[in-house]
Amino acid sequence: MTPEAIADLPYRPCVGLMVVNKDGHVFAGQRLDNFKDAWQMPQGGVEKDESPRTAALRELEEETGIPASAVEVVAETEDWIPYDLPHALVPKLWKGRFRGQKQKWFLLRFTGEDTVVNIATKEPEFREWCWLKPEDLLDKIIPFKRDTYERVIREFADQAK
Repeated sequence: MTPEAIADLPYRPCVGLMVVNKDGHVFAGQRLDNFKDAWQMPQGGVEKDESPRTAALRELEEETGIPASAVEVVAETEDWIPYDLPHALVPKLWKGRFRGQKQKWFLLRFTGEDTVVNIATKEPEFREWCWLKPEDLLDKIIPFKRDTYERVIREFADQAK
């Protein structure tokens, strides 16, 4: 695909989840489909006729096993935050229909015990998980998502403590 063709593609509607525990550390999962040290916060697509908040709680359980009853929704980003995929990935993901994703991010306070986390879900996305300080998370993120993560962490900084 040419850069011009990619620029004409829309963004895929998606939600992102910044899940923080009582210590202010952020849930991070190491992607199963990537052999590099690629970590991320949970995220996923918004289905047709689904609200972003509903999608966020569904994706949380689908990716981490954490039920909605073990979190409190604290905040959401005012705007959708877009990011572009590296051009080489565009034809490989989502059948080449999207240039990247536009994400509505949610800050969720984890109120459960770590034992409710179960990344061995029906369709696993992570091989490992951990709690990280926000600044440590930034060092482990795939480079093309770093700007998004910096913005999300900055926007939620006061409420994530």
